[in-house]
Amino acid sequence: MRAAVLYNTVPAGTSYSEARPLTVEELERPEPRAGELGISITYSSLCHSDLSVVDGSRVRPLPMALGHEAVGRVVSVGDGVTDVSPGDHVVLVFVPSCGDCRACRAGRPALCHRAADVNGSGDLLHGEALLRTRSGERINHHLGVSAFADYAVVARESVVVVDDDIPDTVAAMFGCAVLTGMGAVFNTAQVDGGQSVAVFGLGAVGLSAVMAARIARAASIIAIDPNPGKHQLALDCGASAAGTPEEAAGLIAGAAGDGVDVAVEAVGSARVIASCLELVARGGAVVSVGLPHPSAELVVPALQFAGAGKRLLGSYMGDAVPDRDIPRYLEYWRDGRLPVELLHSDTRPLAEINEGLDALAAGKVVRRLFRP
Repeated sequence: MRAAVLYNTVPAGTSYSEARPLTVEELERPEPRAGELGISITYSSLCHSDLSVVDGSRVRPLPMALGHEAVGRVVSVGDGVTDVSPGDHVVLVFVPSCGDCRACRAGRPALCHRAADVNGSGDLLHGEALLRTRSGERINHHLGVSAFADYAVVARESVVVVDDDIPDTVAAMFGCAVLTGMGAVFNTAQVDGGQSVAVFGLGAVGLSAVMAARIARAASIIAIDPNPGKHQLALDCGASAAGTPEEAAGLIAGAAGDGVDVAVEAVGSARVIASCLELVARGGAVVSVGLPHPSAELVVPALQFAGAGKRLLGSYMGDAVPDRDIPRYLEYWRDGRLPVELLHSDTRPLAEINEGLDALAAGKVVRRLFRP
């Protein structure tokens, strides 16, 4: 099997096409154990969370085969798996919920305790890491998926079976970007029709939140990003207005008066979270979706909470229940309300993965897909 492996992080601002931190190489092909599946990867998708591992903002055990958003076909089934068969069309999900921990029993599988442990260690839900170099060196799994590859072994709990007629280039974006952005609006904020929404950060997650707010019939949807090149795309996705951070206060005042009901922060910046808290109305909610650097600290006036009734809500993977939410969101795509094709910037061969890091870091692409 071929996979893109990260051996050492490189600082943000590096030319990834020159430094080439990801090496596409041959690994030993593992077979699935009990409770696992072998997947032929059709397309994988490059996300800012992958970039954050490469630049060290998200600390992961190295070496690691990266990639956590993908679509593929089941080619082999381990013992004990009875509800998935070879040939099934599957979307891969980066939190393989165990079903039995405190979070799973509470109906919040995105916060699964066991998944957090094995994702952090580079292992799989049903056992230690399987990936090995030809010389026998262990390669860690990325979030139980390791999708920048032509093949992966994953836990049964890491896939959602989808209909055969869903195009792979559409399905590829549902395991992270769509699930997270839409879940932030539907599950975490529970936006109602008539509310006002602002989305800060117009990557694939933020733009998915814009589309979800339109489906929820938000009265106004203000899209904010420092890159003017993304503003028209946000309008195409359903925003009623779009602008830069410097224009945010004026756009919100014009659309929602003294503040929006919900602000979705999809940047991964403590400074932007603080700004969002200032821009929501009394009783409003800020949903933090982005992943700041682990050392980042948030300093805000404490009186905004009890004094103004504002809420700060964390949203990991959009508080999703993947088996429930992915089929539901695909139905929105079927009936034309969720034009996720707008997020698909282009498709390249996996050999160009380092060039893809440069394009993503520069804001030139939203979702670049890779063919193995």
